[in-house]
Amino acid sequence: MATYLGAFLGGHRIVVYGNAQDGVGNTMDDGEIVVHGRAGDVVAMSMRGGRILIRDDVGYRTAIHMKEYRDKVPVLVIGGTAQDFFGEYMARGRVILLGLNLADKPHRARYIGTGMHGGIMYIRGKVENWQFGKEVGVVEMEDEDWKLLEKHVGDFCKQFNFEKDEVLGGKFLKLKPVTKRPYGKIYAY
Repeated sequence: MATYLGAFLGGHRIVVYGNAQDGVGNTMDDGEIVVHGRAGDVVAMSMRGGRILIRDDVGYRTAIHMKEYRDKVPVLVIGGTAQDFFGEYMARGRVILLGLNLADKPHRARYIGTGMHGGIMYIRGKVENWQFGKEVGVVEMEDEDWKLLEKHVGDFCKQFNFEKDEVLGGKFLKLKPVTKRPYGKIYAY
């Protein structure tokens, strides 16, 4: 599938039966993209609404600078794992990384959430503290988090024929930024 599939998407639904290249959902505003395979780098870059479901892995810098626009909250669900700089500079939105193809192996991404200053990331499976950027921290899951996971992971499982209870039964970490201005000290204002 072409690079920048669904860029600036404004409400349609795109389904790919195979892999997608780089830039899926770039600055997406609304709608849904479903990929029955893997996707390349910078998936959901500057995404500000809608939802992306990717069955397998994603490349580098996925969810970079995701944000929200007005009442829209973008959601990205990834069935596999991600490469380095996952969630870099995230400003808003929700990202769910399921690691379904890892078995008991840990996620391999480094610098997860570097520069993150908004939004929430949920990671299922093993991940070590050294893999996180210093701008994020692990916080307790709350009821509203489980409701969000129930909905979006449930839809993901239905779309790709996974067992929802088995997926939701895995261990999830919730990551949030530790500050709204991670680089505030280097700016004059």
